Amino acid sequence: MQVIFLGTGTSQGVPLIACHCAVCTSSDPRNHRTRSSLHVVMDGLHIQVDASPEFRLQCLREKIEQLDVFILTHGHNDHVTGMDDLRRFCDLRSGTALTVHTTPEGMGRVLAAFPYAVADKPAARGYAAFKLVEMPPMLEFPQGTIRSTLLPHGAINTLGLLFEEKSTGKKFAYYSDCKCVPPQAVALAKGADAVCLDGLRIDPHPSHMNIVEACAAAAEIAAPVTYLTHLTHNIEHAEWDAKLPVGVRLAYDGLRLQLGLNGPVCARLPAASD
Repeated sequence: MQVIFLGTGTSQGVPLIACHCAVCTSSDPRNHRTRSSLHVVMDGLHIQVDASPEFRLQCLREKIEQLDVFILTHGHNDHVTGMDDLRRFCDLRSGTALTVHTTPEGMGRVLAAFPYAVADKPAARGYAAFKLVEMPPMLEFPQGTIRSTLLPHGAINTLGLLFEEKSTGKKFAYYSDCKCVPPQAVALAKGADAVCLDGLRIDPHPSHMNIVEACAAAAEIAAPVTYLTHLTHNIEHAEWDAKLPVGVRLAYDGLRLQLGLNGPVCARLPAASD
């Protein structure tokens, strides 16, 4: 299983507009964060989770050229805005509609934002077409399964996801955009080889976990390695990556995890000093 972090930033991205703090002006590429989205490959099955405003640029940067399954965790702007660029993958699918697995709230948001694209097939080549489907507790494919659980995120619920590859038995849990990890979500993630959690910032937030809350959730799940995502400009990568508990790391744009027989291996971008 390969996990590609396309974006790891919060809704404003990093650097922020008109901000001259140390993180926003940093030359370390790990401090440059586009909005959060994820691409998972299970034995050749390509799964896209969310489509950020930078989705097209993320695909070009990471050479994403195939998309078989699309999951929208929730309908907030920083996760849904890039969906219009899914039109290219509709073309690559011979003009068939792309199924969007999401929550009822996510379905309503897609219908409001992209009414022209909710159809059985594209209106013409180069157009998007979405078939809206409520995410079930489990999607099953020959390559593996994707299980879902609901996570509290302010006034709505967002999807937490557990990917399990059939050929290797490897598991990866992705719990972004949540205020906590409820007991049922902890139970689902138990035994995962790697986990990714929402870890927005240092100070508390009403609908996201902060660093302390995320580290507590990581300890409860007890995976061999946990990555934090959806990070603000308050988090300087090198400083906070060194401060985190053993087994907890910061994710960054372009991070790739290879979950194979020998456990998770990451290909790291060079720091500015390298």
